[in-house]
Amino acid sequence: MKSPDIIFETLEVGPLAVNCYIIGSKTDNTAAVIDAGGNVKEIVNILKKRNLTLKYIINTHAHFDHVGGVSELHDLTGAPFLLHKEDSPLLDFLNEQSDFFGLPSIPKPIINKHLIDNEEIALGDDAIRIIHTPGHSPGCVCFLLNDTVFTGDTLFAGSIGRTDLYGGSIDTLINSVKTRLFTLEDKVLVYPGHGPVTTIGQEKKHNPFF
Repeated sequence: MKSPDIIFETLEVGPLAVNCYIIGSKTDNTAAVIDAGGNVKEIVNILKKRNLTLKYIINTHAHFDHVGGVSELHDLTGAPFLLHKEDSPLLDFLNEQSDFFGLPSIPKPIINKHLIDNEEIALGDDAIRIIHTPGHSPGCVCFLLNDTVFTGDTLFAGSIGRTDLYGGSIDTLINSVKTRLFTLEDKVLVYPGHGPVTTIGQEKKHNPFF
């Protein structure tokens, strides 16, 4: 991400190596954390090191590996948790999700506000736009900030998210990517929920699913 007013940190968290993103504003020292799947102490340490106050805990979706640290992070910071309403039911089955992978249960976070398609949430002088991209789950969203989109498990470098879990649909996911993400400029950087960074242009040309 190239912006003189943005502080940006990436770390892999939780047992399934989720990409967690910390975005901070140099204007007012507020921050948003995307997909706090674990390693909460490490997240909090980065916030303190960067002198940032957490304003939002926002999630691309509600699968257990992406929300594993949300409840603890909320308790430590008081920051509200924001999630699309169509993924709310997934929070009632977190233990079933983690059991499926043979992993310990995680605390259920409380949603403080629902994310709405095309709304913008302010971060300093910038704004993060919500893009609803169902398919991996019913309430999957992506977050667009300037020249960067955070795609969660909707779009990866050379791949897409799985669709064999609750509410998944391959046709819906393909349509979401084509109509909501591939309409962005080719130069837009793609920061996915797992794996390396790519660009919209790269995926339009070389992703085998398209």
